[in-house]
Amino acid sequence: MRDLAEDGKVQFKERITDKYDIGCEMVAFSNSRGGRLIIGVNDKSGVINALSYHELQETTNLLTSIASENVIPNVLIDVNNVPTTGGAVVVATIPEGKNKPYHDNKGIIWVKNGADKRKVFDNSELAEMMSECGSFAPDEAAVPNATIDDLDADTIKLYLMSRFAPVFKGKNIDELNMKDYSLDAMAESVIKGVTIERLLRNLRFIRPDGKMTVAAMLLFGKYTQRWLPVMTAKCISYIGNSVGGTQFRDKMHDMEIEGNLLHQFRTIMNFFTRNLHKVQVEKEFNSIGELEIPYESLTEYVVNALVHRSLNIKSPIRIFIFDNRVEIHSPGTLPNGLSIEDIKNGTSMPRNMFLFTNANYLLPYTGAGSGVRRALEYNPDAVFFNGVEDKEMTHAANEFVITIPRKSNQAQSESNLVTNESNQADRESNQPRVNLVTRKLTKKEEDIRNFCSVPRTAQEIMDRLKISNQSKNRQKYIASLIELGVLERTIPEKPNDPNQKYRRKK
Repeated sequence: MRDLAEDGKVQFKERITDKYDIGCEMVAFSNSRGGRLIIGVNDKSGVINALSYHELQETTNLLTSIASENVIPNVLIDVNNVPTTGGAVVVATIPEGKNKPYHDNKGIIWVKNGADKRKVFDNSELAEMMSECGSFAPDEAAVPNATIDDLDADTIKLYLMSRFAPVFKGKNIDELNMKDYSLDAMAESVIKGVTIERLLRNLRFIRPDGKMTVAAMLLFGKYTQRWLPVMTAKCISYIGNSVGGTQFRDKMHDMEIEGNLLHQFRTIMNFFTRNLHKVQVEKEFNSIGELEIPYESLTEYVVNALVHRSLNIKSPIRIFIFDNRVEIHSPGTLPNGLSIEDIKNGTSMPRNMFLFTNANYLLPYTGAGSGVRRALEYNPDAVFFNGVEDKEMTHAANEFVITIPRKSNQAQSESNLVTNESNQADRESNQPRVNLVTRKLTKKEEDIRNFCSVPRTAQEIMDRLKISNQSKNRQKYIASLIELGVLERTIPEKPNDPNQKYRRKK
């Protein structure tokens, strides 16, 4: 015992002199990850002061009484006597509670804070406790005042096409011709006589009270941040290695990231590809370079951040690119007592179960718990931090952080710039062009590309830019991007088709 010190899992008490204080300790352990309360050890020095036989009997009964009367709802604890010189100490093991939040008999909620404890007042923290116990599902909560008209039809169609692929394949409906079908017609293809609203109700995206769920708005929302303003991401590429730096190479405007999870995923990945270097991995000059951090591992980490973030914590995902590393910050520590080793070994315990089981029809992940393991195979140097506060490295105590070292010395060219020399080499070698972009896009052009992650009409694009739908504007902001290979027409054989839309070219 002399070598031990108090921490978030162990608390020493020389004797029980205050029943209320012991009850508060039990509440804090129950609301956190559980722990051990050891009676018979001085909490200042760690020196053992063994209990007599009579004290052991009295302390054991007192601990059981406190657990049932001073902790609400009451908890079951395991009490053991450990013999030592001159008597014994009492070890009470308090498990992590399954009915959080717990409070003391004065109504105060406590959680562990290192070796100490603290009161909880924040509603989001209480909601997180309830989520972990399954008594509250934030992804199935209602979005007040939102209606089905606030959902993006094209994204819903993509979801249906993926979820009910055999049905649509049998009816010869695919991504190219789905524009010819209304949402109600596609719903009718899934279940005869059902409208899209009824289908979304059956799939639980619309609650029995008629309100949109958070999951529906995250997956299908037209302007998700209107309803859920913090469900977004902040992306900054710094010059240097400090988050306190005032110079940056690229800073994504809030407008760029606005949209549903599919749009956010594509926008974040575009942010990586335009700010990370490409490394030439083959001797052939015209071979396509690979990102200095494997694209596949970035995909897994970004999807995990979007799907498994805490929906109760009111802060965005944060993505920082420094000269020597990349950091991906996801709000909320690992749920349900998961450890870093657990996720490395493939253990999957989703935080947002409803969102998790539906997002895989739009985002590239399997849901089998293998994502982190696969990402580490591509990039074994990634380091995980779970709720570790580190101001120098910008880690906060209520988030999960992935830090990936950069190998900048291997970089050969910026990913968003194709040099004139390589263009000439492409022409001379008759190699097919992979990316027609020959210059860095302007902020407006980047926004249009990201906005068209789902097909958009010319009018929608002009409305986005807040300009009139005139031919000169369409030439400047649509036709020019088609020529650059950034956008493509959904009906390429009929450029002037009234149903024409424009989408980001993959």
